Amino acid sequence: MINLGILLTRQYRLLSVAAILDVFQTVNKLSASNGAAPHFNITLLRAGDAVTQASDALINDQIKDIRDVEKQNLILIPAFSTEEVQNAIMENRDYIPWLTEQFKTGTHLASFCTGAFLLGATGLLNGRPATTHIDACGAFAAAFPTVNLMPYQVVTSDNGIYTSGGSTSSFHLMLHIIKKYCGSEMAIRTAKIFAIDMDRSQQAYFGTFLPSQDHHDELVAMAQQKIEAAYRDSATIEEMIKDVPASRRNMVRRFKQVTGCTPIEYLQKLRVEGAKKLLEQTNQQMTEVMLNSGYNDPKAFRKIFKKTVGMTPTGYREKFQVN
Repeated sequence: MINLGILLTRQYRLLSVAAILDVFQTVNKLSASNGAAPHFNITLLRAGDAVTQASDALINDQIKDIRDVEKQNLILIPAFSTEEVQNAIMENRDYIPWLTEQFKTGTHLASFCTGAFLLGATGLLNGRPATTHIDACGAFAAAFPTVNLMPYQVVTSDNGIYTSGGSTSSFHLMLHIIKKYCGSEMAIRTAKIFAIDMDRSQQAYFGTFLPSQDHHDELVAMAQQKIEAAYRDSATIEEMIKDVPASRRNMVRRFKQVTGCTPIEYLQKLRVEGAKKLLEQTNQQMTEVMLNSGYNDPKAFRKIFKKTVGMTPTGYREKFQVN
C-alpha cells in the first residue's frame, strides 16, 4: 500500500484538497469493488496544531502532524487560495525543511497549480522542469529563475518530482500518478468517472494576458498606455512609442524589467488577447478579427496566434465562443 500524504498548508485551496481526496478515495473504492486491497493509505498532514480553515474541524480526526506521521511514499501539495503567494510561502516555511528531508529519503513530491510555489521554495525544482497555473507563470519565473519553467505544460515529471498546471490540470497529474502506481486500466476508469479528457497536452489557451500596472516607472507606464491605445492599428511599435522621451535601448531595458517582456512582445500579446476576445464574443469573419486586432497578414496572424495560444484561431473559436 502506498502511503499518500496530502498537505493542509496554511491558505490551501479547499477545492484543490477536496478534488485530491475525491479522486484517490475513488481509486480505493474501485479496488475494493474488485475484491482487492486499497492502493493508497491517505493521510492529511499539517505542521503544528493550528486549524488552518474552519472546514478542518470536519476532518480533524483524520489530520496528523508532520512530526508524528510515518514515512510517506508520496506527498501532494495543493493549490493556494490566495493571490499573495509569497506571503503564503512565508506562512508555510516550516514545511520547507521537512519536504526537503522527505525527498532525500526517497519520498516523491507533487504540487498542484500554485502549490508549485511552495515546492519551488525548497530548491528541489532548481534545474528541473516545472509548471503552474498559466497566469501565475510570470510571478513563478521571477521568484524561481533557476527552475526550467514550462508554462504551457499540463504536467511535468522528473525523477520523483511532479507539478501540474492550473485548476483542472490537477486531474491530469492525478491520472499520471494513478497510472504510475496503479496501472493504465485504473487511470482510464478514473478518467471516465470524473469525465476527464486524457488528451490535453498543453494549457496555453487558458491563459489571459493581464499586463502589470502596479509599478512606479512613469516612462514605462507612458509606453504601456500608448501601446494599449494603438494596438488595433497596424502601426509598428516604433511608431506607437516614438513620443516617449527615451532611447530605444533604454526603453526596451526598462520595459522588460518592469513588465517581463519587450515592447514588441507586449504589443503582440495585446493583439492576440484582442483577437481572442473577438473570437469568443463575436461572429466576425476571420479577416475582420485579424484586421480589428491589428494584423493585416493572414499568414502572420495565424502563426503568431498559434504560437501564443497553442491552437489556431478557428480552433480557439470552436472551443470558447459564447453562443
